[in-house]
Amino acid sequence: MVTEELVRGILTDVLDPEIQIDIVNLGMVYNVDISEDGKNVTVLVTLTTMGCPLFDDIKDQIIDRVGELPGVENVEVELTFDPPWSKEMMSEEAKLVFRYLF
Repeated sequence: MVTEELVRGILTDVLDPEIQIDIVNLGMVYNVDISEDGKNVTVLVTLTTMGCPLFDDIKDQIIDRVGELPGVENVEVELTFDPPWSKEMMSEEAKLVFRYLF
């Protein structure tokens, strides 16, 4: 059975191409919606900056990774900027890495 925890776990393999930290720990995954039968998964994400040209790369990685989960037939990625992303949304681990990198 596909769960939100399982989806978020697999999304830790999806890295922001510029920062090289995964989108879950960056706080970019706002919501995961799974149909009752587990066949359809919608992931609501944001970007670290509005107009980021790398959205298609991130979207494709999300679709590929979540689509590998048993039973998942359709993956949709929705983009939002409400609320806008900020560094406060990152996990403590990501904040630590971020401080060392930037």
